[in-house]
Amino acid sequence: MKLNITALQQAGSFTGRPVEREITWRQGEDSLTATVFVRPLGYRSAVSDVLASAGKQDGVAGRIASCICDENGAPVFTVADITGDADPSRGALDGNLTMALMAAIQEVTNMGKTTPSPNSTKPGTKSPSASDAPSRKRKNA
Repeated sequence: MKLNITALQQAGSFTGRPVEREITWRQGEDSLTATVFVRPLGYRSAVSDVLASAGKQDGVAGRIASCICDENGAPVFTVADITGDADPSRGALDGNLTMALMAAIQEVTNMGKTTPSPNSTKPGTKSPSASDAPSRKRKNA
């Protein structure tokens, strides 16, 4: 394949439209439900991950800010909105809501992917265990 926009589009190399998801989380005694739009992982999330690995921003907040958007793909949050730095009187995003958003991102990220089957062993064989390893004790002669 020659690398160009048309070939990349045909290969599905662009993230496309946001995916609609419904999330539910507990807020005190109440159970709240909301419709969110999740942008599949792409350039924005890659930049966010690089910034997080360099210690320049919080990784979870960066992932949420890069993936949660409106129906047109515009970001809903900034990293500072999520961490509470944008408005200290408002504080950080609720923990249960954070987990619900991360679950929606995970769901969209893994759409269409299959999980690998566990490694199997042949009948009559076993995996090596710590007890099968040679002893590291010094032998007295």
